[in-house]
Amino acid sequence: MRSEQETERALALYADTVRRICMVHLKNEADTEDIFQTVFIKYLLSSPPFRDAEHEKAWFIRVTINACKDLLRSFFRSRTVPLEELPLSAAVEEGDRGLWEAVWALPENYRDVLYLHYYEGYTAPQIGKLLHKNVNTVYTLLGRAKKLLRERLEGEDG
Repeated sequence: MRSEQETERALALYADTVRRICMVHLKNEADTEDIFQTVFIKYLLSSPPFRDAEHEKAWFIRVTINACKDLLRSFFRSRTVPLEELPLSAAVEEGDRGLWEAVWALPENYRDVLYLHYYEGYTAPQIGKLLHKNVNTVYTLLGRAKKLLRERLEGEDG
């Protein structure tokens, strides 16, 4: 089990990343909070050795993505229907709203690579390791995601 100081340090470093990944996958604030707690409880209770800070960050990203996928595949989730669609996060400014809606409308594998590359600053080889994909596959996904996003955004403007 990790110390309180280690957990507080991890919260300070990775809380925003974990929340953003959850919102990209789940599009729901309540589920995001559930997964956020799950990820940090898993961190607190486990003590996998990390080679460096980058390895630790990769662990948080992988655990978060897996937890989101588990929730989306769960029996409960597949048998419920939300009462209403939640609006996009208040943190998204009006000008970015169309972009975020277009990104969220992309298939999951495209959302993941776009987010990790453009928002977290990972390179294609790093994303390949994180997502357990071939580097060329990551480049292909990035290219297709950008093309799809461009088409959708131009379709809205035109």
